[in-house]
Amino acid sequence: MKKIGFLSFGHWSPQSRTRSAADALLETIDLAQAAEQLGADGAYVRVHHFARQLASPFPLLAAIGAKTERIEIGTAVIDMRYENPLYMAEDAGAADLIAGGRLQLGISRGSPEQVIDGWRYFGYQPAEGESDADMGRRHAEVLLDLLRGQGFAQPNPRPMFPNPPGLLRLEPYSEGLRDRIWWGAGSNATAVWAAKLGMNLQSSTLKNDETGEPFHVQQAAQIRAYRDAWKQAGHTRTPRVSVSRSIFPLVDDRDRAYFGREGQQQDQIGYLDEQTRAIFGRSYAAEPDALIEQLKADAAIAEADTLLLTIPNQLGVDYNAHVIEAVLTHVAPALGWR
Repeated sequence: MKKIGFLSFGHWSPQSRTRSAADALLETIDLAQAAEQLGADGAYVRVHHFARQLASPFPLLAAIGAKTERIEIGTAVIDMRYENPLYMAEDAGAADLIAGGRLQLGISRGSPEQVIDGWRYFGYQPAEGESDADMGRRHAEVLLDLLRGQGFAQPNPRPMFPNPPGLLRLEPYSEGLRDRIWWGAGSNATAVWAAKLGMNLQSSTLKNDETGEPFHVQQAAQIRAYRDAWKQAGHTRTPRVSVSRSIFPLVDDRDRAYFGREGQQQDQIGYLDEQTRAIFGRSYAAEPDALIEQLKADAAIAEADTLLLTIPNQLGVDYNAHVIEAVLTHVAPALGWR
């Protein structure tokens, strides 16, 4: 059994069915409701700044939480280079309480963005001797400490409102959210680091090309390294691991028109920056029987307990609900995911 959710980047443009930022936000809420009705397990969003995509996630997550009852809501991922972890802890606590404890918060040190050093415009810069990646991980560690719910702030002796005894913590506080933080790892080393800190693991459709092997083989090795590190760290709970995939069963003429032509059926190699060679995983688009056989060979999907379907949100809510339903109906049962 696997949890199956969707992952939306929330693209919008005047030339698509999702024409504006308002469309992207409202359609994401609608799709989360539709996915819940179809029996999917998760509604996740990606965060990008300075782009015509979803950016500030917490108002959207809170709205989804208020409009749904069962489905997990989350991010994959929030770039921690841009984040004030104290303000983020408050926002996350509020969204989680509105959703009744269904928030699954994916965070990361981030990837190349739309502008040069965009986090500087948000008022952040690395400390002396730090890289921007180090800064992102430092922000993450502060967030994790805050989510433990321990008091740390000295109360005012003459406060506006009465204080409880002792040091004060941030409010609102949501019990259990600390165990629902995920780290988006682009390398084996950061996956191991996340395990040591007790975070769940998100591994997307790209990672550092560390061995030259096929993407799914490298990703499966990353997941195994993460689980080994988790065990060695002595954590008592069972961690969760998600992978992201573009999967399109071709079951009607719309599917064949959009995805039936030969597309990205092989892994791709590229560079995230001048030093970082990355491997991008293939997409899957085929008739259900062929698709099932292709997915059986994906070692990383087999290793993960959660699968996030990256969806083409610009094609509209109805079509994306159709894609989710097709995976749940025509693919998942044959693979033992349901």
